[in-house]
Amino acid sequence: MSGGRAAPMYCPYCGEEDLRPSPEGHGAWECHSCVRIFSVKLIGLLGKAVTR
Repeated sequence: MSGGRAAPMYCPYCGEEDLRPSPEGHGAWECHSCVRIFSVKLIGLLGKAVTR
């Protein structure tokens, strides 16, 4: 895995791309379109591959 952090590409609430890091804490992002602050957190990886 990479040591760098990936930035979200769009707001999960309104879908716009006007995002900026927030001073609210680690992983927090501000959407300047819908005026929301949200966080992104990786929980983990699946233990096995998902088959369809």
